[in-house]
Order: sequence, then C-alpha cells, then structure tokens
Amino acid sequence: MHVDLLIRHATILDGRGGDAFTADVAIQGERIVALGTLVDTSANDVIDAKGLTLAPGFIDVHTHDDTNVIRTPEMLPKLSQGVTTVVVGNCGISASPVTLTGDVPDPMNLLGRAEDFRYPSFAAYAQAVDASTPSVNVAALIGHTSLRSQVMDRFDRPASDDEIAAMREQLETALGEGAVGMSSGLAYRNAFCAPTEEMNALVEAVGRAGGVYTTHLRDEFAGLPEAMDEAVATARHGQAPLVISHLKCAGAGNWGNAPKALSKLDDAARTHGVHCDCYPYTAGSSTLDLGQVTDEIDIFITWSDPHPEVARQSLGAIAEQWGLSLMEAAERLQPAGAVYHNMSEADMRLVLSHPLSMVGSDGLPNDPHPHPRLWGTFPRVLAHYSRDLKLLSLTEAVRKMTALSAANFGLADRGVIRVGAFADLVLLDLETLEDTATYSTPMSLARGIELVIVNGCISYRHGQASGKRAGRLLRRNARLSPAPVSTGIHDGRDSATFP
Repeated sequence: MHVDLLIRHATILDGRGGDAFTADVAIQGERIVALGTLVDTSANDVIDAKGLTLAPGFIDVHTHDDTNVIRTPEMLPKLSQGVTTVVVGNCGISASPVTLTGDVPDPMNLLGRAEDFRYPSFAAYAQAVDASTPSVNVAALIGHTSLRSQVMDRFDRPASDDEIAAMREQLETALGEGAVGMSSGLAYRNAFCAPTEEMNALVEAVGRAGGVYTTHLRDEFAGLPEAMDEAVATARHGQAPLVISHLKCAGAGNWGNAPKALSKLDDAARTHGVHCDCYPYTAGSSTLDLGQVTDEIDIFITWSDPHPEVARQSLGAIAEQWGLSLMEAAERLQPAGAVYHNMSEADMRLVLSHPLSMVGSDGLPNDPHPHPRLWGTFPRVLAHYSRDLKLLSLTEAVRKMTALSAANFGLADRGVIRVGAFADLVLLDLETLEDTATYSTPMSLARGIELVIVNGCISYRHGQASGKRAGRLLRRNARLSPAPVSTGIHDGRDSATFP
C-alpha cells in the first residue's frame, strides 16, 4: 500500500482514555486508513516518531475566535498548541447571525469592531470561514446575546413574545444550516435580564435540532449553586445536553466551594447530559465589569478605549495615579478589558481533574495583551498538571481535549485515532513540552509541539507554521456518546509513561 503520509513508531494515545500503544499510522487524503505495524506500506512523506507521542488534534471547546478564523486564518496561537479544532460562539456572543452599524454591545466587542459583524446568517458566516481556509477546523455556536442584538432596542429587560419568536426563528435557521448549538452569557449585563421563559423557548429549539446548550452562568460567585440549578433546569426543559462554561468558584469569599459545585454537577449528570469546561489558570479575563471591581483581588487592565496610555497596569495603580477610587477609575476606563485574579488554585485543580470537565482556553485573540491561556492552555495541562504535578494521567488529560470534546459537540470522526477518522493529529515531545506564555509575556510559542496535522495536511512543524491550511467549518452532526473514562484495560499494548 502506498499512501500520502506515514507516521512510524509513534507512541499513540487514541483519545478514548485507554493505555498508550506503539504503532504506525497511514494517512491518505484527509483520513487515517491504516493503523498498526505497517511493514508493506510506503508513503510520499514518512515521519519517524520514535520516542514521540501522537495524540488526536486538540479540540478547544471554549474560544472567542469567531472573526479571527476569517481575519487571521493562520490561527497561530491555537495551531502552535496542537489545537486542530476550535468551538466558537461561546458566552452568548457570536459573529452570526449579526449585522451591526453602531457601537458593539458589551461583551460582543471581544470579537471585534462593528465592521467585523457582517454575517446576517449562519450560512454567510460558514461560507466566509470556508473561503478563508483557516489552519484549524471551526465548529460554531449561536450566541444568545447576539440574537438579542438583532431584535431588541435595548437589553435591560426581558424579550417580548414577538422578540423571542424572532430570535427562535433565527436560531432554528442557523441550526438547520449547521450550527452546533447555542450559548448564553447570562452574567453579562446585556443578557442578565433574560428570564427563564426566554431561555427555555430558545433552548427548546436547540434540543429539537440535536444541538448542545453551553452557558456562562448567571452567577459564578456566591450565587453559583442557584445559577447551576437554573442552567440544568433550562437544559432539561429543552432536552439539550448542557456544558457549563469555565466552571469556577470566583471571588475570594467563594474559594473552597469547588467540591460542592462538582457534587451538584455529578448529581445533575445522573439524569441529564451535563459537562463543563475549564482552563488551567486561576485568573479570568473579559471586559472590565463594574460588578467585579473589588480590592479583594488583583485586577489587571489589558486595554482601554478612552485611556490606552494606562493599559497594562493594575486597576489599583491606575486609581492611585488618578487620585480616584477603584470604581471611579474603572468607570473612567470603560470600555476596557481586564484580567481578574479571582480563583483559588485548589478549586481550579479539582475542576480540571474532574471526569466531566473538558479543556477550553477561553482565550481572547483580539486583546492586545491577552491572558496567557490564549497561547498556553493545552501544553500547560499536559506538561505542568499531568507530567509534573501528576494531577491527572496523560491519557485522561488527552481524553479531556479530544474524544470527550468531540462527543459533546457532535463532531463525528474527530478527537480519536482510529481507521476512518479524520487525520487531525498532534505529535508531542513529552520531555520538552512546556507552555511558555506568562501574564507578563503572554504571546509565546509552546515548546515540544513537533507536528500538527489538520485534515491530513501538515500545518505546523518544528515550531513553525507550514503555510498550508486545511481547516474548514464543521457542521452539526448527530450527538455522539460521551467518551468513556479509562478503564485501565490495555489489551496487551504498551503503556506510555512520562520520562
């Protein structure tokens, strides 16, 4: 047999949580066509992967790359981490179905300026993604706040029956055109006034279409338990699986409550499809929210439209320079972006290692001084938390980035290494793997990502993009069964250990 690409002697983690094994992988076109000891196979390109680990390409389930996959299709912050698929449209904000002419409502401004919102339908957005040929695949959610922006004159109230009907019609059309589900960002002021009735009507449409409902909870602080109850009830009403976005116990007064939150997650998952995503950092990042301004945590300002000269300083330092209170300084800075150091390490580790959590970066690619999670999330989980701290096994870490993610978002033939699957792959050197992005220097390439393959195309090699891009929009498929937790059975194959 002669194929396009042959990877020999790789230590393979297939994404499904089982032990590693050594094998060759043959790729023809976009798919894996053979797996095993391929003695009689030749190829146009042969890669010797002895001593290296081959995993499915990572799926970043929580991104805000909606417009970037079109405007900056090389997608280096994600490709350089081994990410081969991004899920966009999170936290209630999406680039479609939206057209804007005036100011961009918060937090939609995280995605770009008014001119970047030029996709009145999901079909138009899908066409633009495919035309740009990004280096990674794209699966897209429809944002609840984005839907509101198209039918409501103001956000500080519930939608009327007619407005809900209009939003639902737009959502149903988008789901029919291939969107994978809907997201909400109920903590943000432009969605906070949406009541249960509004959300139920929309999530019903998601469930009927076979999509997924993801939510940035209404409250991640003291009201977290009630917010989780609301999200589960909404998803259950709509018969849609639920993903709680970046599950956290935010605010110093809320630290230590991760066991209670995860117990609630477990209880809900016994009777409904419920998961969450998590990033491996103790700081969040978003627009500057007056509701989160406090002297209990460090708040770092990353950008400010009216006062760009004071960006990249703490809010406290800016307030002192201006002779103002923290709140007065924050009001003067808006609109602005901020990094909030509002989580505990112990809580974050519990969420990250929980079997129902997936890995998502929540990176903000349009921030001029982004949170390091944009460039470092996936290698940080593998190198720091799995290899060095042994918080979770390597196989489990990879499962949370691949097969589990593909199953929850209905991405058929992705997130696994097997014959017939798409050849989305990442080759890792586990000895040198390291995230190098920090809060002070956040835009920095990870080490140890040797090769990234997207749809059979080598897109990244030895620390550099190849210039060949093969990503596409992934339209909604039937939901898959969630990837199982490893049973520890290895079927006689060699297990992988860290050096």
